[in-house]
Amino acid sequence: MPETLKIAIPMAGLGTRMRPQTWSKPKPLIALAGKTVLDYVLEQFDSLPDPRNTEFIFIVGPNQTEQVAEHMKHFHPDKVVHFVVQEKMRGQSDALYLAREYLHGPMLMAFSDTLIESDLSFLKDEKMDAVAWVRAVEDPRRFGVAVADASGRVSRLVEKPQDKLNNLAVVGFYYFREAEQLMAAIEEQIEKNITLKGEFFLADALNIMLSRGLTMHTQPVEVWMDAGLPEALLETNRYLLQHGKDNSAEAAKRPGVAVIPPVFVHPSARVEASVIGPYVSLGEECDLCNVVVSNSILDEGAQVKSMVIENSLLGRSVQVQGQVARLNLGDQSWAVS
Repeated sequence: MPETLKIAIPMAGLGTRMRPQTWSKPKPLIALAGKTVLDYVLEQFDSLPDPRNTEFIFIVGPNQTEQVAEHMKHFHPDKVVHFVVQEKMRGQSDALYLAREYLHGPMLMAFSDTLIESDLSFLKDEKMDAVAWVRAVEDPRRFGVAVADASGRVSRLVEKPQDKLNNLAVVGFYYFREAEQLMAAIEEQIEKNITLKGEFFLADALNIMLSRGLTMHTQPVEVWMDAGLPEALLETNRYLLQHGKDNSAEAAKRPGVAVIPPVFVHPSARVEASVIGPYVSLGEECDLCNVVVSNSILDEGAQVKSMVIENSLLGRSVQVQGQVARLNLGDQSWAVS
């Protein structure tokens, strides 16, 4: 029987970039194109050679476990999940090292606020020790980049390079044939206190592994989506709705509702005398009356009356009414303009 593939997903940290949405819920549970960010993160692994022979290790921040566990129990009861809490935000390597009791044998690592489209079936025959998924970008200076030869073999990684000479940005998705090698490298990184701005970056651990002879190649991706900033989340929502995650045809059957595709309208949402779209996601039990809404995500229970909204994020059970507005409101908020 093949070894179980461990899939590590760091979730802690960076929540401040998505406030106020993350005041009351973990960032992976933010609404996106009819589901949550986490649901789309998990969909990335459907193309694995043996997707059922997997275990997920979620590295969460303080007070995040309960909501994520409840979501997994309700929507993904078939998946084996372990939780590890990162009390202090000390970086990517630290998060993985905290989960070392679960990380042995083959493993994947994916960040919880980025999404890619990649066929993972090739891993069945992978011969190298590691794989780093990459995408060419115009300005690589705010990313980590892979230095690779013409065949794609990686010699080193550079975190936030000072120039644009190498534009192969690593997208936060890695495969390791032996997780124990990664844990040993992180242990050395921590012992030597190799940090950047007080955090232990995974790139430094990987460079230790490469210096020890690790073989790693790049795997290019064309689609790399970000769910870590409000503007990026809306852009990702647009992409997903344009690529099969909408139910525009069904939504257009509602009487008194004008639909401009693509949109996703949850079957339980109530919509009256409104124009929906383009690029709108309405969650469960949303209630809209006399509303024009475009390029927005409304989470479950949001209530909007007599207004025009665009480029907006509304959390769970938000209540708003009034004039034209661009809003970013967390759960349970209300506003009248």
